[in-house]
Amino acid sequence: MIEPEDLPTLTRPVLIAAFEGWNDAGDSASGTIAHLADVWDAHVMLELDPEEYYDYQVNRPIVSTSESGVRQLTWPTTRLLTANLPGRDILLVQGPEPNIKWQQFTREILGLAVELDVELVITLGALLSDSPHTRPIPVSGTSTDATLTEQLGLDVSTYEGPTGIIGVIQEACSRFDIPAVSLWGAVPHYVAQPPCPKATLALVRRIEDVLDVSVPLGDLVDEARAWEAGVDELASDDDEVADYVKQLEHARDTADLPEASGEAIAREFERYLRRRGTE
Repeated sequence: MIEPEDLPTLTRPVLIAAFEGWNDAGDSASGTIAHLADVWDAHVMLELDPEEYYDYQVNRPIVSTSESGVRQLTWPTTRLLTANLPGRDILLVQGPEPNIKWQQFTREILGLAVELDVELVITLGALLSDSPHTRPIPVSGTSTDATLTEQLGLDVSTYEGPTGIIGVIQEACSRFDIPAVSLWGAVPHYVAQPPCPKATLALVRRIEDVLDVSVPLGDLVDEARAWEAGVDELASDDDEVADYVKQLEHARDTADLPEASGEAIAREFERYLRRRGTE
């Protein structure tokens, strides 16, 4: 474990975390972290000790062969990566959801956040829903901070029931006095197999809104279009699926109020202005 005196000095850092497994339908949330790490050229700052948090019969180590033909073993672990943006640094947390010692795991992650003076924690998740693949992927957001809830138009969470490590970290942020936002993408349940680039794209765009930054999209837009076209083709070959999608479309279009559409248009215009400013 890295010692506090060895930690880097960061500028207005924000921590963004997602974990593979229960909180990650379609690998959408973990895919978002992977995309951000790639386009922001993030590098690994530290890795947590996997012996502390993982059951290797659940999350097994992976054997692979390098380009030079050397056999290597990769252990499941949680990595913290850093990326430098103009005027702000980003901490990315990625790895499988831990199997054991969740309270210790949370203290270690948020203890680092405190040592690094993190200003905001953003946790990402994805769930299966009855949203149609032909419409924008809904992203719901909640916050432990009343000011952020109002500023960002977020909801107050009313969920009660089993939770994952994302819910544990989100709750702990209030005890650590760190403002936190949780963003969840809704993946169509009838195409649950990963990946779901359209949901990843929706989460990336919501992060843009929260941080007021422009994130390079790379191939993500084309991948999302190809994914939707592939599901269209699948649905066209199955009348029951096609009828079900039409029902979901009708329900979604009926529920979308003009006010919501207006907000979506305004957000898209803000993104356009941000991208113009980075060209």
